[in-house]
Amino acid sequence: MILEALNYAATWPLTSAAHRPFIRSSVNLWARANRCSADWADHERRTKAAILGAAEACRQRRTVVVLGSGLLRDVPIFELSRLFDTVVLVDLVHLASVRGWLKLKGLKNVRLIERDLSGIDALLAGEVLEPLAFLRQVPYLDFVASANLLSQIGIGVAWRLGGQPAEDDRMRQVIAAHIEGLAQLPAKTCLVTDVSYAVIDRNGLKQGTQDLMHGVDLGRSFAHWDWPVIPFGEESRDYRIVHHVIAR
Repeated sequence: MILEALNYAATWPLTSAAHRPFIRSSVNLWARANRCSADWADHERRTKAAILGAAEACRQRRTVVVLGSGLLRDVPIFELSRLFDTVVLVDLVHLASVRGWLKLKGLKNVRLIERDLSGIDALLAGEVLEPLAFLRQVPYLDFVASANLLSQIGIGVAWRLGGQPAEDDRMRQVIAAHIEGLAQLPAKTCLVTDVSYAVIDRNGLKQGTQDLMHGVDLGRSFAHWDWPVIPFGEESRDYRIVHHVIAR
């Protein structure tokens, strides 16, 4: 708890007022990732491999943008830093622990952008929903990776809507807008996201499932795997929660 409190306190002055309410969830994710590092290792390795494979296929390697860079545990940051002239990391919150780690590693061509990628504010205001339109202004953009972000957008929108039912069409709209935004970019893209999850008991039986894409079709994927986000003992000794992940 002490480390979490220190990370929270150090991140507070580095974060804009509008995004400070989300520091707590970022710190909680950081703590859970540390606790579940063994269970998450294969997922992190596969995500890095998917992003790196797509990046290496780029003919030009000037600027790469990573959407949902988070804790950088699932981002091949060293490889991207070597491959591209500039690496731009975009997320709602960049924890002080992540900032400090980047500085310690001396990755001088890495830039951080603090941004809400959901588009929910525009949606609620009745404006055109183009959450990734800002990427069109990034000079020399050759590659964009969306790293385990899309399902979190849906969860965040549900929270903003006050816990509205999963079938709320606005959740589908923001997920579809992210997919469409990637498709419209004049750059190579790679999307890695968890698309569903299952609650599994100790007998291996599914006690419940949830479609994290809320019916939005993501198209064909080139890789898929399971990610034990909540292993036995993390929330309960009686069940674990396994997410299904795709890369496209």
